[in-house]
Amino acid sequence: MTIARILRGVHHQYRLNSTTWRNSPEVLVPGAMSQTVSPPRLTWKQRRRKFVKNSGRWVTRKLGAFLGRQSQVGDTPVIDSAHFPNLQVFVDNWEKIRAEAQDILRHRDAIPAFHDVSPDQHKISSGKNWRTFILYGFSERLEKNCAQAPFTAKLLSEVPNIQTAWFSILSPGYHIRAHRGVSKGILRAHLGLIIPKEADKCRIRVGDVIKVWRPGELFVFDDTYEHEVWNDTGEERVILLFDFDRPMRFWGRFVNNSFIRLMKLTAFYQEPKKNMVDFEARFEAATKRYNDNLEKMSHED
Repeated sequence: MTIARILRGVHHQYRLNSTTWRNSPEVLVPGAMSQTVSPPRLTWKQRRRKFVKNSGRWVTRKLGAFLGRQSQVGDTPVIDSAHFPNLQVFVDNWEKIRAEAQDILRHRDAIPAFHDVSPDQHKISSGKNWRTFILYGFSERLEKNCAQAPFTAKLLSEVPNIQTAWFSILSPGYHIRAHRGVSKGILRAHLGLIIPKEADKCRIRVGDVIKVWRPGELFVFDDTYEHEVWNDTGEERVILLFDFDRPMRFWGRFVNNSFIRLMKLTAFYQEPKKNMVDFEARFEAATKRYNDNLEKMSHED
């Protein structure tokens, strides 16, 4: 697999997508034997978004095989944590991280749902069942949110090539349907913080591997393998989730970095970036109102 072949494939995908509606058959209108209508025409923006999504999926599949061969930590659904001794600091300090998450949860109504931040996630996130308090997004630090969890933010800043990080808050009884991540060049870590008592009923499947969260335990996995989550309990589940670059050989790093830079030009990146800033400001305002109210109450006493 060469980069040139991948680019030729993207061009081929574009030609296929651009002719989809043009070659679509006419649709018969019920009750009108001779009248037909054409499928609705997509706007230029809709066609571009559809092209980017379809091409992105195709490129991701093709790149996955190449990046897997470039990996220096294997290519399995769950990666042995022994490859990442630098992450032990999260395990050693998990209670401090949990304490910061608990402080943030006092303002849970101001914490956005995943699909509120990233509309493309609407198929796996609904209602307020999966809330995300984002500390890093697309390798950019959200300073106001990080100020709410300074100890956690400091640890995250020491992870080489960190991409994203957030407190992931899952409601009781919620199921995140099977889905796949974007790039095999990125790995994901989960650190258990607030876990239901019936932990075995709160789990994630990655490929053919089932993992159960435990307080203070961390595991690393490749989210380009199909994965899904169940919280079949009556309690909330809270973890620290963060992504970082997979250790790879030179060409793997080069291709993955190029792919990520291209992704940042698309709506997949631009929309969440704007939304993250908006929700960050809303959360800061909510905490300020809360603190102001506490101060007023103390003065009244």
